[in-house]
Amino acid sequence: MRYRSLLLTPLALAACATTRPPPSSGTSFAGFNRTAAVGPLRITPLTLIEDSRCPQGVRCVWAGQVRMSARIDGRGGIRTRELILGHPMSVGSGMLVLETVAPPPHRPGTTIPRSAYRFGFRYTANEMQR
Repeated sequence: MRYRSLLLTPLALAACATTRPPPSSGTSFAGFNRTAAVGPLRITPLTLIEDSRCPQGVRCVWAGQVRMSARIDGRGGIRTRELILGHPMSVGSGMLVLETVAPPPHRPGTTIPRSAYRFGFRYTANEMQR
């Protein structure tokens, strides 16, 4: 019995730790006014246009979306574009997608502080460029 408790104690403590799931391979993260290197691009999140994601524990008719503007530095110059969570867009010779947004939506009536946001971006080069 004593050995079982010794084995279970680290598991119980690990459950209390707050960790983020590991990012998928090829995903680069940045907060507002921080720059992420994403393939041949440099992405800097500038403003949050919309975060209408359904809060955890709430049933929603629509899952909502995240829209944000970002500065994109690449071979074609510097431009500001609107990115929508999960919607790939053609940039240069590939596709850029806003893949993840953290933290998850809060309870209704609360807001996520701007400093808490982290955006995950992924770039995929067109097959012809590989």
